[in-house]
Amino acid sequence: MKKIVLLIFLFITFWSYGQKKVLSAQLTSQSISIDGKLDEVAWENAAIASNFIMFEPDNGKPIPENRRTEVKVLYNNDAIYIGAMMYDDEPNKILKEISQRDNFGTADLFGVFINGFNDGQQNFEFFVSAADVQGDCIMTDANGEDYSWDAVWTSKAVLTDKGWVVEIKIPYAALRFSGENKQTWGINFFRDLKRERKKYTWNLIDTKIGTFTQQNGDLEGIENIKPPTRLFFMPYASYYLNAGDGQKTFATLKGGMDIKYGINDAFTLDAILVPDFGQTKYDDQILNLGPFEQQFNENRAFFTEGTDLFNKGNMFYSRRIGGRPSIEPDLNDNEKIIDEVQNVNLINALKVSGRTKNGLGIGILNAVTEKTYATIKDTISDQSRRVIVEPLTNYNVLVLDQRFRKNSSVTLINTNVIRNGHFRDANVTGLAWDLNTKANTYNLSGNVKYSMINTEEDKNGVYATLGFAETSGNYRYSVGSDFVSKDFDPNDLGINFFTNYYNFYGNANYRILNPTKLFNRFRINYETYAEFNKESGKVQALDIDINLNLTTVKNNYFGMGFTFHPAITHDYYEPRAENRYVNIPRKLESWASLSTNYNKKFAIDLNPSITFTDEEGRLAYAFDIGPRYRFNDKLLLNYSFSFSRKNNNKGYIDKFDDDNDANTPKTIVFANRNVITYSNTLGGKYAINSTMTINLAVRQYWSFAENKQMLELQQNGTLTPYDLYTKNKNSSFYSWNTDLSYSWWFAPGSQLSVLYRNNASNFERVIDKDFKNNITGLLNNDALKHIFSISVKYFIDYNAVKNKVRNRV
Repeated sequence: MKKIVLLIFLFITFWSYGQKKVLSAQLTSQSISIDGKLDEVAWENAAIASNFIMFEPDNGKPIPENRRTEVKVLYNNDAIYIGAMMYDDEPNKILKEISQRDNFGTADLFGVFINGFNDGQQNFEFFVSAADVQGDCIMTDANGEDYSWDAVWTSKAVLTDKGWVVEIKIPYAALRFSGENKQTWGINFFRDLKRERKKYTWNLIDTKIGTFTQQNGDLEGIENIKPPTRLFFMPYASYYLNAGDGQKTFATLKGGMDIKYGINDAFTLDAILVPDFGQTKYDDQILNLGPFEQQFNENRAFFTEGTDLFNKGNMFYSRRIGGRPSIEPDLNDNEKIIDEVQNVNLINALKVSGRTKNGLGIGILNAVTEKTYATIKDTISDQSRRVIVEPLTNYNVLVLDQRFRKNSSVTLINTNVIRNGHFRDANVTGLAWDLNTKANTYNLSGNVKYSMINTEEDKNGVYATLGFAETSGNYRYSVGSDFVSKDFDPNDLGINFFTNYYNFYGNANYRILNPTKLFNRFRINYETYAEFNKESGKVQALDIDINLNLTTVKNNYFGMGFTFHPAITHDYYEPRAENRYVNIPRKLESWASLSTNYNKKFAIDLNPSITFTDEEGRLAYAFDIGPRYRFNDKLLLNYSFSFSRKNNNKGYIDKFDDDNDANTPKTIVFANRNVITYSNTLGGKYAINSTMTINLAVRQYWSFAENKQMLELQQNGTLTPYDLYTKNKNSSFYSWNTDLSYSWWFAPGSQLSVLYRNNASNFERVIDKDFKNNITGLLNNDALKHIFSISVKYFIDYNAVKNKVRNRV
């Protein structure tokens, strides 16, 4: 009888936790002070959200009584207020590292997820750490959490003898919701108990289901509020002091403004007038020996914030805008470029984005870059001339994304680049789909893209992909195929390197959904991939991959994997010539990864790898080691050393015509070479308080390729000795970057930034293997460039200004 009662109790408990929860917001006319005390009378009468359930690692387990969490919600005509009490019977053990905004470090966390349309599509997420640090992001199932989005809101976290308290005020201008008199919002609350690595939510998020945003609870009771005018101005002023060898120290003063305007309750216009990206993070440049350009991360806030719509279909690479010029100038004999342009200046940019109540998302992005010249000098006559390397250029992106059934979408995307004058124009159109069953158990996804390039010789190309996957449960799988035509080219506003192929791929994996006695997380994957040249049918890639990833009960991560390449494949890209390929030998790649628990003051990351081939002496190995130490809640240092070596690597060097006969194949020269790379990085953070931090980032990089023997590429893809080639094509690239910055969020949305940066780099054909010389050679006044800058950005809310003026009158 007792067993039956227990089973009934467990069933009722599980059933009650599995239902969508409902919370009622309390209207208040009382002034709420955001001080973390929750001592206003209005809080006493508000309904309580409690009975949190574990999200990770033991999904579905109720929170223990001694860690219970209670949340209340108030609202008035201006904002919504959240008050949360995180109980903890060991308050002295609460982790509270102070960090930068959006980077919580090792600290307990409280969050609130809000969907004003309650459509299961997109959450606005607001977090506060136990160290009183804010973070916010936009969350979609398709793109995950986008922390580049920043809202303006206020909060306060206070530690007590019972745990810790958070009080939050979110103005309606930071949210999106309909204009209806009676509101029902999707809402969820989140707690991260960092020292136990356990995450809880108020409404259950079932990890067996492949969705996150559709598992909110409901917030009721908000009535008769109106979306405010969403108009924000963010003027800025920046001062730069530049110094370097061979030039006088000079100063520049910049000013401009960002504007955000809510066109209606769903759509927002963002514009930048006279942009300034001088304080963005430096790019980690490398010695690039491959056939393709190096791809860089986007660090400019305008192009990262709220761009989930524009990333649909993988057609938009924002670094094209204001990146390197698209035209390589033709040089006559004895000419050289003396004023090479690294980046084209952006004149202005704007974007409009949002989603209607019927699920139609619309995104429009436009940017204009200026006409740009390079200076070329004749070394004999000493005459100079200027040539256009980038005309006045207009970039456009249009996205129409229709969502339905809360978990599926069909998207139309178009990117367009128009260059003034008789220069290359480009247009790419794509149709993408992401379809899920009602229960979120199966997914059908894919896209079709068509590119049109307008030059003297127009070319059009097609890219198509289709994939099917099971997305729920312990066992999951996926299969898919791609087709890419030879002339597909989205690279004026996107990025794609591989064309003229078709492939087939599949994946099967097993994961645990709840912890065991040994593991908090465990996942094993099997993947296979086969790629074929579209015209010849030759195998370009054939991979079989097995990998394992797990987290122990002590929250140490371990991973390992093996990738088999069981057949000789054919690389059509490395030769840099049409219809030519080089044979790639059979090989076995293996790797491992270890990351110890970051909750400890000392932690370490270790990543070794090794690759064997069936070609004698051809071996590659690498390792990264990264210790980190948290001295206290304010000071953190982390260091990383990376080393890689490729013995008897075969790579392209040069090509030329044998004679004037156009039918004679080109001579393509490869080299048998050793490629060695060293990299040291040092990062540091000192937090003065939750709004003021000092940050350090240092990177030293050196990579060289030493050619041992010249080789000629044969028509069958093999390589034979070629002693007739005697040019020095060794490569050595070394660089140094230092950023020391101070950041102070002196008011909501307003920031003062001070930055000192020095950097230097050099490329040589002569290799100096003295490691010390390659570092000290950059750390002198002849090599280093220095920049000191101060930037102030101030946030102005139209509503606040209007209210102040009204009160004075």
